[in-house]
Amino acid sequence: MENFAASWAPRVLSLLRIMTGLLFLQYGIAKLFKWPQIPMFEKVELFSLYGLAGSLELVGGILLILGLFTRPVAFIVAGEMAFAYFMGHAPRGFMPILNQGGLAILFSFVFLYLACAGGGPWSADAAIRNKN
Repeated sequence: MENFAASWAPRVLSLLRIMTGLLFLQYGIAKLFKWPQIPMFEKVELFSLYGLAGSLELVGGILLILGLFTRPVAFIVAGEMAFAYFMGHAPRGFMPILNQGGLAILFSFVFLYLACAGGGPWSADAAIRNKN
């Protein structure tokens, strides 16, 4: 089992990046394109804090799915999610289960991991690195 897990770890890193990017992208699409319709995102304007967040989520999500510039993009969006937690969730209470901030914390730490680990073998970054 140990050998199997070790041989698949890089591929699972790529899967983690792709799936996290897809989940993150949906927030950018909902905020900027109003699809699907989410009541709290109905009045988001492009040049607002939510609009900036949506732009980071849209562009960052796409780049993470592709695995392009994974480390710097993941670092930036990890910071965005930490900012979102401390600005939007923490003021509503200390415990994430009560302030609905668990997802922001989880996104932040997964992105921090991706900033350190990179995009894995199934990424544009790896393809560019292997081409050179």
